[in-house]
Amino acid sequence: MRKFRNVLMAACCASSLLLGQALANESASAPLPRAAKEGGKSEASVPGKAAPRSGGESLDDLRQKLAERLGSKLGPAGQLQISTKAGASEERAPSPAPARPKAGVGHASEPHTGKETHWSYEGAGGPDHWGQLQADFSQCSTGKRQSPIDIREGIAVDLEPISFDYKPSGFSVIDNGHTVQVNVAAGNAIRIMGRRYELLQFHFHRPSEERINGRQFDMVMHLVHKDSEGRLAVVAVLLEHGSTHPLIQTVWANLPLEKMELLPAQVQIDPNLLLPENRLYYTYMGSLTTPPCSEGVLWMVLKSPVQASTQQINIFSRLYPMNARPVQPLQGRLIKESN
Repeated sequence: MRKFRNVLMAACCASSLLLGQALANESASAPLPRAAKEGGKSEASVPGKAAPRSGGESLDDLRQKLAERLGSKLGPAGQLQISTKAGASEERAPSPAPARPKAGVGHASEPHTGKETHWSYEGAGGPDHWGQLQADFSQCSTGKRQSPIDIREGIAVDLEPISFDYKPSGFSVIDNGHTVQVNVAAGNAIRIMGRRYELLQFHFHRPSEERINGRQFDMVMHLVHKDSEGRLAVVAVLLEHGSTHPLIQTVWANLPLEKMELLPAQVQIDPNLLLPENRLYYTYMGSLTTPPCSEGVLWMVLKSPVQASTQQINIFSRLYPMNARPVQPLQGRLIKESN
């Protein structure tokens, strides 16, 4: 806005200077009107009428030409009026450039705050500093139910089985700068404790963020779900070296060439293939494992891992050698496990 006012003032000053110079030239070169010599009234003294120039052009003509050159117009009193585009107002802020849609990051389910804060897994932007990077991230350092955890001494009980309602679906893949994320088409869900949670996406961490009695696995897949009231439920599937995983192979085949580029796949995947045959699990209440580290997340960590080949794990390692948050204090939380 200040820049616009400066341009406006410069244009007006330029117009005044040019007009003043023209009038000076007019006075110096033009002969006195006959009426002035004879003591009578000249045409210039008639209100609203400008005296003709020696070349036959009146001052009104000069003003009109100057206005056209400056892209303005003459007001009712002959003054220059610098105008903006039709419909524009000087007080209106310039329209911002269209924002690129924000891609999900890790357990992305939080509303976008409009701020882009760089966080990472090491250095000044690493997990030890997440809570200080942005006000929205404060729970990363002050929260009392943070994830991941080292799962130990779970209470063995008859837990309700997780009811998986997965089916072949379309998907898209994005490398969001923190992990490889797979967005899954609607229609896949789990049901647990009387609630239905829709599968939104799954993504990968290396090594596994969760530990089982101190053991850390090669990788982990986090399947992120949300119910109709916005509650989150994450199913963690541990990965270990072994045979080739067919679904992961399909995901790797559809990796985009550029970060932040969402690539819709031309094939479908069956999320059931992500799961081990044995679906006993540990469960506890925790948080997102990436900023803003929001709490109130229902975690279900499947006890049995699935396999991925060394080559498949190495492909992810080339992109993200390490993208796992360290384990967080348990803070007296209850852990249950299926028996």
